[in-house]
Amino acid sequence: MRKVKLPTNLGANQVNSLIPRAAVSISSVTEAVESLISEVRDDSMAALIRHAERFDGVVPTNFRVPQQAIDQALAELSLELRGAIEESISRVRKVSLATMPSDAKISLAEGAEVSQVYVPVESVGLYVPGGKAVYPSSVIMNAVPAQVARVPRIAVCSPAQKENDGLPNPTILATCALLGIEEVYAIGGASAVAAFAYGVQEIGLEPVRLVTGPGNIYVAAAKRALRGVIGIDSEAGPTEILIIADSSANPRFVAADLISQAEHDENAAAVLVTDSQELIDAVELELERQIPRASNRERIEVSLSGEQSALVLAESIDQAVFVANEYATEHLEIHTQNAAELATRIVNAGAVFIGENTPVSLGDYLAGSNHVLPTSQQAKFGPGLGVHTFLRPQQRIHYSAQGLAEIADLVDRFAVAEGLGAHGTAAKIRFEN
Repeated sequence: MRKVKLPTNLGANQVNSLIPRAAVSISSVTEAVESLISEVRDDSMAALIRHAERFDGVVPTNFRVPQQAIDQALAELSLELRGAIEESISRVRKVSLATMPSDAKISLAEGAEVSQVYVPVESVGLYVPGGKAVYPSSVIMNAVPAQVARVPRIAVCSPAQKENDGLPNPTILATCALLGIEEVYAIGGASAVAAFAYGVQEIGLEPVRLVTGPGNIYVAAAKRALRGVIGIDSEAGPTEILIIADSSANPRFVAADLISQAEHDENAAAVLVTDSQELIDAVELELERQIPRASNRERIEVSLSGEQSALVLAESIDQAVFVANEYATEHLEIHTQNAAELATRIVNAGAVFIGENTPVSLGDYLAGSNHVLPTSQQAKFGPGLGVHTFLRPQQRIHYSAQGLAEIADLVDRFAVAEGLGAHGTAAKIRFEN
């Protein structure tokens, strides 16, 4: 891995030049994606057939997955994996229920009341990738918060698999069955996002209001292009992990956690920031030991040798915290003696994993937290996926005649000051004879 020694007077602008993300440009595929979107909008089913043949290598017999296939996938799911999926569902549901925002009602005066209520979106399309890996966990992370938010209609799209007779991966289908999701489509990539946005009448797919879920650069580009036609959660980029560690950290654990995220994608970013040269040396040795045994060795080696991954020597843990807040990683692990205290100083991270026994992979599956998180510095201004994603805060205002009468003159003063006299008249006319 690349090694970086941070300068004494490190500035905010230097952080992302010393530790850059992989060069992945959504704009580089925009033209191609916009063409795919136009085809789905204009040609509907015919476009889906062309795209499935071109990108998936198989045309589904039924783009809408028959309920029989969903039920069969569940029947054939191993008991061991079913138990793990059910436990994950239970934990994510508990956290989602606990974080459900509460309605509020405020009385400002007699007959003057403002309420804020949380209204679920009417329909949501959940995208589940099906390329380099199978992600039943993504079904859980997207569907459970939507269900807790009481979204009336939840649909899922996942790519058709040649080895599964044109159906999505059976583990994806089985997870949908466990969640009670019956509207499932064998559509992948940008085509799926476009189908969610415009609908496909021939297969009974009605447009949705919101599309969530991770995907490759084409999915991210489709979300960007269609934002406004649909709501989106975020534009997900390659996964990221940054680890803050001191001399007390276990190099075996640190190396394993860097490797675990590197196996996602050749463009994945894996960064260690520490004030201990001894730890860097020990982690480097551990990487040499562990990588040859990893199941996705080639992908890991590309990721860890890329410019987006680094072993970074900081002057102090305070400087490491500064780096973490400027880098704004998707996943932040803290392996220090005072990990819990240090976590309170982190303001920019998708999720914070505190202590040596809280690896990111725990959050991917069974921590109860959500693994759909902001990448590419989006943690500086946006949250990860959660029950809030599927809710819209709506204010409701109710004034009686008495409540309005007390402030009608004040409304008129504002209206006159802003040159909008009719605004004032609308309030005062109610009290004219």
